[in-house]
Formats: sequence, C-alpha cells, structure tokens
Amino acid sequence: MGSGLTVAVFGAYGHTGRFVVAQLRDRGFVPVLSGRDADKLRVLASESGLDARPASVDDPASLDRALAGAAAVINCAGPFATTAAPLIEAALRAGIPYVDVAAEIEANADTFTQFADRARAAGVVIVPAMAFYGGLGDLLVTAAMGEWTAADEAHIAYGLSSWHPTAGTRTAGAVSRQRRGGGRVVYTNGRLEHRQDNPPTLEWPFPDPMGPRAVIGEFTMADVVTVPSHLSIPEVRTYMTVEAAREVSAPDTPTPAAVDARGRSAQTFLVDVVVRSGDTERRAVARGQDIYAVTAPLVVEAVDRILTGRTRTVGVASAGEIFDAPDFIRALSSHISLELRP
Repeated sequence: MGSGLTVAVFGAYGHTGRFVVAQLRDRGFVPVLSGRDADKLRVLASESGLDARPASVDDPASLDRALAGAAAVINCAGPFATTAAPLIEAALRAGIPYVDVAAEIEANADTFTQFADRARAAGVVIVPAMAFYGGLGDLLVTAAMGEWTAADEAHIAYGLSSWHPTAGTRTAGAVSRQRRGGGRVVYTNGRLEHRQDNPPTLEWPFPDPMGPRAVIGEFTMADVVTVPSHLSIPEVRTYMTVEAAREVSAPDTPTPAAVDARGRSAQTFLVDVVVRSGDTERRAVARGQDIYAVTAPLVVEAVDRILTGRTRTVGVASAGEIFDAPDFIRALSSHISLELRP
C-alpha cells in the first residue's frame, strides 16, 4: 500500500486523471494535484481537500515545484507529444520515477529513443503507456509468451462494446495523425512502417460470449511500441471491433457517461491476445469495464511496485519488461479478469 507516500498527478482534473487520483487515495497514497489549468485544479482541490500545484510544461521551475517532495509522478495530460518530455526531464531532475498513460504511438517511441540512456545512467524508472493501450496489451503478450523470449507474431484484438472518446483522446489522435501526415502506421518486419492505404476489415474469433466479430485490421495502438521494446517479435498487429472504431472516429459521439458509483461508463472490453511461434500458439484473454477507468488501477499498481522495488530493470521500460506480467494482472483481479490458454 501507499503508506502515505506523495505522488504528483499531472492532468489530475482530466477524465482519466480523476480516476487515478481516486485510485491513489484508495491505495493509501497522497496525491498532489497538478496541471496547466489553475481554475480546474482549484475546483478539484476544493472537492478533494488535496494540495494543488499549477504547472506548465514550458516552465521547468513550475514543474520542479509541482514534483517537490513527491515519491513519483504520473502524467495523465495529453497530448503526450507535448507533455511527456518536459515531465520526464523534471522527474530526472528530482530523481523520481515517471509513469504516464500515453496512447500516442509516436510519443511513446520518442520516450524510448530520447531517454533510455539517461534514465538508465541515473537509475531512474520511466514507464510510458502504462494504461489500457500499450500497458495492458504488453502485459498480456508477455504473460502469453511464458518462457518464450521470441515469437513470429503477436496479435492483440480489442473487443470494445462501444467507444465514447474523451476530449483528450480526440486531441491525442489529431496530434498523431498530423505527425504521420494523415497516414497510418504498422509494425511489420521488425520496424514501424507508414502507409497511406485503408486498413483491412476482417473477422476475429473472439472467445465466448463475444464470439466472432468484424474488426478493423491494423488498427494500430501503442502496443506496437511497448511489445517490441523488449520482446523479439517481428510482426505485432492490433485490431479493433468495427463498431468501436466507427464511434471513436465519429465527430458527434458523446463523451463517456458514468453509470456506477465509481464513475465508470457502461463500456465493457475483451482483449484477446494470440502469440505464435512456428506451429504453436498461446493465448491470453482479459475482460473488464471502462478502458479509461481501468487505466487507474494499472498505473497505480505500477507506481506501487516501482516504489516497493518489485521491478526487473531501471531506465525506460514497458510494463511487460519491468514487471512480472501474470502476477501484475492477477493483482488487479477486482478490475481485470485474466485467462491464459497455452
């Protein structure tokens, strides 16, 4: 448990940030609220009774003040192409772990490229994409792999009942599309490739009770950065149910609406992972509710394990590399169910 340790949350007033703040308090941590909007911070501080420290990514001194005395920092504020690097720099100056919930492929790739050597030399832990996209998929692939260190292919199929995007999701998506010139990206032949064609539509055999569903093939998510960062798999493909893909792309889709006391939406998810080596396949299946809400226990469990020394490396590392993947997911059994199928 948190034992009263202070954790700074940048973007604390955002949709995911509020879930993270609540989860930190449930786990015994003391969140420090931070972000760029002083008015929103003031409101949240009044509601929660927590300390608020406004900060801006273009003002390093304000970030230093926000992180002062904190044991770790969680970045929930996108677009991460703008916020990740300044927050990581501040974490390195403070000598504390940095964890974010970035789903932006390019921003996560930048974190590995720009900070791997410095973070390792400083002995600081940096975990990007410690969220539903990037983090959970990487943990599932790693768990499915078992003792394997290499495979021919990894397939991550997202079965979402719906996808009502937050404003942050829309902004991050726009930034990523701009960075790739309106095209799309895939991970094939051991590298990221950019394409301008339309992705294929195919059928994915989700396990019961969902069953076979039409999916957008090569609906590429952050897993194409996190998984290859530590596993030798030349082909990493991600898929999304057609209905969810249409909703997240439609300009008039509403934002998530709470349906329970925890603030979760009615959205459910099933993540089906298949890894193949030669003629052998292994599978991992995860189920849960609300992709934004479930990010909170994922990122807070990560912080707890980092601060209690339950890690396997230092520097920039994905969830599957730095944590015991099956143990990590099972520790969140009240939020995520896990099934491994050798």
